[in-house]
Amino acid sequence: MRLRRRTGKVAELAPENMLRRLELKVVRRLEGLLHGDHLGLLPGPGSELAEARVYLPGEDDVRHMDWAVTARTTIPHVRDLVADRELETWALVDLSASMDFGTARMEKRDLAVAALAAIGFLTARIGDRFGAYILEHGTTRRWPARSGRAALYGLLHSLANVPRTPAEAPDPILAGAVSSLSRSQPKRGLRVIVSDFLDLELDPGAVRDWERPMRQLATRHQVLAVEIVDPRELELPDVGLVTVVDPETGEAQDVYPTKRVRERYAAAARAQREGTRRALRRCGAQHLVLRTDRDWVDDIARWVLQQRRVAHRLGRPVGGVSA
Repeated sequence: MRLRRRTGKVAELAPENMLRRLELKVVRRLEGLLHGDHLGLLPGPGSELAEARVYLPGEDDVRHMDWAVTARTTIPHVRDLVADRELETWALVDLSASMDFGTARMEKRDLAVAALAAIGFLTARIGDRFGAYILEHGTTRRWPARSGRAALYGLLHSLANVPRTPAEAPDPILAGAVSSLSRSQPKRGLRVIVSDFLDLELDPGAVRDWERPMRQLATRHQVLAVEIVDPRELELPDVGLVTVVDPETGEAQDVYPTKRVRERYAAAARAQREGTRRALRRCGAQHLVLRTDRDWVDDIARWVLQQRRVAHRLGRPVGGVSA
């Protein structure tokens, strides 16, 4: 179903005022939750090798032993690691036609921009670089990674003003965009995929098109998948005759939502979302669901706290963007 544009949408606010409101909301309510001391995928303070030095019993980690130097000198040596002080976070934002939809507080594309802002503002505050790939109109556009508040403002302003995708435009391929992100940005870090992950596959156990490239991405990086959901995509309202429009193709169909139709629709929606959840879990990606009818800042904070509790029980380090 396509609705008329809401007067309160993010892109219709004055750009500077909109970005300042987002920044204040994020910093006040999420500061200290989404970033830490650059702990992550590899043990130690970094991943780049530095000088070899003599092993100090009781102080050095034997996992850092440099066996080649030890064999040549017959004296135990360890290899120091260079600490990562400036990291890169890359995001892939899906702004295809299915994101131009919303029946609650905001449209899905506005929620996608807000979610990206939450990560971007906190990343900028610790000096890391932030870049993005924008999936729109059947193509993928790259925004280079830069540090600083001004660069992030430019990215968010560009995202908020991306023109809407017309019906019957080339269908953007999420799998291809994920593959492009994985190939072009090999340096370890945080990768954020923001999309509604909608497809026609209703079998929860089926393999999604984007699953293989997502798994490849997750083998090297920490991956956070942010799924954007609108309540009308989960169930049909009990109203009279409605006209349903496919935003990707422009095809329209009149539907009378009887009880049986609503039940079948809800079951299909549950199956599709369950398939997305299982696929992301198989890929090893973290999964965050944001809804247009809920307070997205509270949902992010609640999700982060839950992840920290799980990590604490498993004995894993808890930090922010990984090296």
